Amino acid sequence: MAYLKPSATTKIFNNLAMRSTLWDVHTLEVARRNSADPQRVPVIPLQHNGSLFIVSTRGESDWVKNVRAAGNVQLGQKGSLMTYAVTEVPADERSDIITAYRKKAGREVNGYWKKLPEDTDHPTFRLTPS
Repeated sequence: MAYLKPSATTKIFNNLAMRSTLWDVHTLEVARRNSADPQRVPVIPLQHNGSLFIVSTRGESDWVKNVRAAGNVQLGQKGSLMTYAVTEVPADERSDIITAYRKKAGREVNGYWKKLPEDTDHPTFRLTPS
């Protein structure tokens, strides 16, 4: 699976984004597979056809692997997090979700799709409140 490693600048921006509510950025918190400390990353959740989704813009990232292992996440803004069970969306069912996600997230994510153009490159998860 493909993965785009974030630059140092991106890491700084991500920390700032999680402290803001701009661009509908939320903090995703997930238990790490190999550490006691949780991992926190900014995501733009998508409400689509009655379900809530998160999409990995960078491909097979560490948070994706952690989500798969944990089976649940916390998501929210400014420290107010809700717990969700996660289900990975099969690659052949992602197209409509990814199209809606790209429309919502806009030019902020277009560069990732130039480098990782296939839906199979972008793990996608359905979130269900638990």
